[in-house]
Amino acid sequence: MKTHTIILFIVIISLVTNYSHAVDPITFTVGTAVLAGFGYNFDYVKQKTYCSFQECCSDYWIPGDINKLKNELESHLFGQHIVLEKVIPAIRAHFSKDTASKKALVLSFHGTPGTGKNYVADFIAKSLYLKGLESKFVHLFKGRADFPYQSESERYSKEIKELVEKSVTDCPRSLFIFDEVDKMPHGIFESLTSLVDYYSTSRGPDYRQAIFVFVSNTAGLNIALHLGSLLKQGTLRESTRMSDFEKILELGAYNLEGGMKKTGLIEAHVVDHYIPFLPLEKEHVYKCIEAEFQRWDKTPDRNVIENMINEYVSFEKKTGIFATSGCKKLDKKVAVEAESMF
Repeated sequence: MKTHTIILFIVIISLVTNYSHAVDPITFTVGTAVLAGFGYNFDYVKQKTYCSFQECCSDYWIPGDINKLKNELESHLFGQHIVLEKVIPAIRAHFSKDTASKKALVLSFHGTPGTGKNYVADFIAKSLYLKGLESKFVHLFKGRADFPYQSESERYSKEIKELVEKSVTDCPRSLFIFDEVDKMPHGIFESLTSLVDYYSTSRGPDYRQAIFVFVSNTAGLNIALHLGSLLKQGTLRESTRMSDFEKILELGAYNLEGGMKKTGLIEAHVVDHYIPFLPLEKEHVYKCIEAEFQRWDKTPDRNVIENMINEYVSFEKKTGIFATSGCKKLDKKVAVEAESMF
């Protein structure tokens, strides 16, 4: 009789959670605790009840869909072969259950505006988490909007550390995205160095499953200059490798103004990959515009796209081949054109 009662209780809870989103979570916590008292696994009951409608730190809510990430970037990211070669395998290896990670994954994205840095960071969140950027396990920080004063750098650093510690305690598979790092006060990341370094058996949260992504325009000009030099020497763009740029990015991030300046994150070598986003050329901008029209279910004449490039896209003067703002803001230009098409 007792067994049938418990089974009925599980069924009722499951039905309620599947068809109602207004149930008090405390009720379920108490209910699952009661069932656990009868010998049911607490985590199992929680996943079947409370976590069926409330986001939890579980495989269902954090599927880590690397194939989704790969397909999206291959289809909509243009001119960034190094990003595809390095970011996808890095995240796949970090999420692999066969190989236990020894530290948090730390990625640093660098490049001029409009090269796809934010797009990649955003889609990492959308691929790994069922709720994407809206997930409570994804934390996004924006440059001066969140950290406006250099004089408050020490306080910001303490607040970041406390938030990261709490977040990883709640869910070890947390994602932290720091956008516009070049606009943040230097010294702001000093508290993170020990957290993202190699795991020790000391007390505190285990950060080995967490991911940190730093997005910055820092050294973007350096990337463009070095790529231009390589192209002049006869190197094909698609033949360039991360090793061609990594030292340039590390030194640029360390020496130029911004949140990474003179930071312990670089001194302690805890940044796993410095990812260069190469400046875009005309062919890549063309593909961006074409893809944006496809989003509007429009197929414009080639002359329409050529005219848009001539009107809205500027190319830097030194080489004449790199778009100064990449694909930035072109979505709004396409929207106007698409609305005017019949």
